[in-house]
Amino acid sequence: MQQVDIAIAQTQIAQILQSALQGEEIIITRDNHPILKLVQYSSQKRRQRGSARGQIWMASDFDEPLEDFKEYTE
Repeated sequence: MQQVDIAIAQTQIAQILQSALQGEEIIITRDNHPILKLVQYSSQKRRQRGSARGQIWMASDFDEPLEDFKEYTE
């Protein structure tokens, strides 16, 4: 992570953008207080409904009382 004052960032924008494109996180500051964070944008695929269909199953006796706890339920 690199911190750069906004006055310096304005004069060296090309180098700062290149650093961000290489994966570095850049924090732009004003009076030593962070005001901006520059990071490379990563496009993520959206999850698709139903993509795990057929991979998950539930036992038919899922909601039946467990034998170990039978004495507590009687």
